[in-house]
Amino acid sequence: MDQHSHCTAEKELSEAVSRITTFSTTSPSDEEQNQPKAEMACQVRKENQEKDDVQDPNASLSPNSSMTTKELQEYWRNEKSQCRQVKLLFEIPSTRIVEQHLSKYVMYKIIILQTGSFDSDKSVIERRYSDFEKLHRNLLEEFSEEMEDVTFPRKTLTGNFTEEIINERKLAFKDYLRLLYSMKYIRRSKKFIDFLTRPELQEAYGCLRGGQYTRALGILLEVIGLQERLTRGNPVSIVPTLCAIVVCHKDLENPASAFEYGERALARLCVHTSHRYYMPLLETMISLAYELGKDFLSFQEKLEEWKAKKDPIRVFTLKELAVREYVQ
Repeated sequence: MDQHSHCTAEKELSEAVSRITTFSTTSPSDEEQNQPKAEMACQVRKENQEKDDVQDPNASLSPNSSMTTKELQEYWRNEKSQCRQVKLLFEIPSTRIVEQHLSKYVMYKIIILQTGSFDSDKSVIERRYSDFEKLHRNLLEEFSEEMEDVTFPRKTLTGNFTEEIINERKLAFKDYLRLLYSMKYIRRSKKFIDFLTRPELQEAYGCLRGGQYTRALGILLEVIGLQERLTRGNPVSIVPTLCAIVVCHKDLENPASAFEYGERALARLCVHTSHRYYMPLLETMISLAYELGKDFLSFQEKLEEWKAKKDPIRVFTLKELAVREYVQ
């Protein structure tokens, strides 16, 4: 390609990136155009809740002629990625009836996957009617306006275990979750996220406290993907789970995997150095880097810098923090 053609290609790519940038900052998404009536009514009231969204620092970058073609292409890919919203799809394909000593209930199998692409890391959880009922009560307390048009399947005095009723509730709960997720204030709420993740996390941390690291690790690895997709606007919220994975890998003598997840956790704390996990994580990363023959001086410098700014206080180790999570 001659110099004139090369410059023309760069100019066209730069103009295309500018159009993508303008679209991502000024054009409303399909979801915003089709927000439920209740959500629109409370949008002004809850404007401040938008502050918890964490924007990519590169999103403010303005493309210019000093960028190479390769840099422009990379920037364009990043911008398109920012414009594309992650959306989750909820399916309830099956159920099972559980009979215990004095109780009998139906467990609904919920499959959660990402739309728009092949999602090999789908999440599978189980919840019973009373779990959905508790979620509904909690959401009514906090989001009365948004929930005013949301219907919930009522209990019946008889026939709760018939195939007809169970199939009706499968469809009803599927629509219920889809509707809740369509309302941004609800899908970002702790109560909604806890409904989808807390039981599994409680089990995982219980296994961790009991020294069942293999079992705990398996559950944590299953739930971390779902947590990441549910909390894209608040990446720091998954740091405890990432650190618990580090602890499990470390105790199972998998230092390379522990180091990998430790880096992921530390990246989320780079501007949150006051977080309770920051110093214990740095100490663990120093130990892991030394064991793996990696550069640990950068971690050591950050730790010394942190200590110089803070008053000497008792700090838990990473494992001590992990075993304290989800203690009833």
